[in-house]
Amino acid sequence: MRFVLGFMWVMHWLPLPVLGRFGDAVGSLLFRVIKSRRHITLTNLRLCLPHLSEEERVKLARQHFQAYTRSVLERGILWWASEKRLKKLIQVDPAVPLVSVQDGPTILLCPHFVSLDVAGVAVMLESSLCSIYTEQRNQVFDQALRKGRSRFRPVKLFSRAEGVKPIIRAMREGLPFFMLPDMDFGPKDAEFIPFFGVPAATLTAVARIAATTHAKVIPVIATMLPDYQGWKVSFREPWLDYPGDDIIAATRMMNDYIEAEILKAPAEYFWAHKRFKTRPPGVPSVY
Repeated sequence: MRFVLGFMWVMHWLPLPVLGRFGDAVGSLLFRVIKSRRHITLTNLRLCLPHLSEEERVKLARQHFQAYTRSVLERGILWWASEKRLKKLIQVDPAVPLVSVQDGPTILLCPHFVSLDVAGVAVMLESSLCSIYTEQRNQVFDQALRKGRSRFRPVKLFSRAEGVKPIIRAMREGLPFFMLPDMDFGPKDAEFIPFFGVPAATLTAVARIAATTHAKVIPVIATMLPDYQGWKVSFREPWLDYPGDDIIAATRMMNDYIEAEILKAPAEYFWAHKRFKTRPPGVPSVY
């Protein structure tokens, strides 16, 4: 792992177009080699985008491997590049909503696009934040990841096992909660909500925390700019009257919103994750 991190450090000095094209080439190779993740990706695409032909899904899956591999290599830029270089490469639209954050509890809702770390950096260049963190198995990589994600501002990272209380305290202290809402963490604190029409174990935490803290929910979408020119981080308008009185309906609305954003940049969504790992009782695994 130290060798891998050293390689990433060396590569981060390259111009982004060179690094990006290298990532595309490696991603194409990994698409052929890592059969298990290719199977997961294609299964997700068959379930979520059944209107595509198999040839179109294979093409999209290969593009996803390229985008994901690029994002891993480009993470070196996020971890070690100067603030000046990062601000040149990250296009923020319209701006980090500092006024909204300072006005009261805020949830920055960031779906799992491969460039989500760019969204985190865009926020941390302007503001501290809090988030939930999953400890990495490799301690060397875990340390590098933590350091890279907190090098511009102090960041409060909580484990999922700690529950929501420390998050709510941090939000009431003025820190925005940077939340990744769309992975399968099992049935606990989740409901089976349709995701592209397929029941998916979906955390209701966004709606529950928003209801408890009266927080505004601001979606944050991070995507790659064309021609390897950098990244775009878009801060959308806060959701009005969210979550309302129905937590399930609010969570369904969140999934609908994420679906619409995915269709704008389908290759960049994290299809290699087992989004449908947890199944309703009696329903067999799709993988």
